[in-house]
Amino acid sequence: MDDIARLSRSAHLRGPVEDDPITDLGKVLDAGASVGKEIKDLRKASDVTLAQLSRATGLSQGYLSQVERGISSPSVKALHTISRALGVNISWFFRPVSDPNDVLNEYIVRKGNHRMIRFANGITDELLSPNLARGIELLRCTFPPGSQSGKEAYEHKGEEAGFVVAGRLTLWLEGRRIELETGDSFAFESTLPHRYANEGDEEAVIIWSISPPSY
Repeated sequence: MDDIARLSRSAHLRGPVEDDPITDLGKVLDAGASVGKEIKDLRKASDVTLAQLSRATGLSQGYLSQVERGISSPSVKALHTISRALGVNISWFFRPVSDPNDVLNEYIVRKGNHRMIRFANGITDELLSPNLARGIELLRCTFPPGSQSGKEAYEHKGEEAGFVVAGRLTLWLEGRRIELETGDSFAFESTLPHRYANEGDEEAVIIWSISPPSY
């Protein structure tokens, strides 16, 4: 399972996600093409190819391609395997909506309907943008005291920016230590080696923007 976890940047940096058992089997079985699109968007945002996902899950590229195109519906077991490979819970693929026929669902996420990932180390990522299909991703990230992205700096394509809503965050950028307080903001190219941690004694909340989406 370690090989599967390494496919996902988020899971590799922040550790495994908390268990999220399926409570509505019918939701999984009836999701159809929408699940395939969510899988494809997340896979691309994670910079994972179909071949890599196939090797990590043991599912054929042909089958995965059919799932992403909505031709085949994944079994519960297959969906669980795919979600673990991409570093999320199954619930990620089923964003709650108040009205499934609302044409604004592609553009707006109502309060209480945001998708969320809770990592075992306490860090929480809440996706504020409707999906990962566009050129930008907006997150609300919550860091409990003592949490960190990892001891080693990392880099990836794109750019990112953020605003510290509450608490304090320490950012290391190209080896430079930067202390950020409530009300501070930042922006940098993601190709620069970086890492971050909450070294304070209170929760830190960051509104984080990444372009292109990188999960």
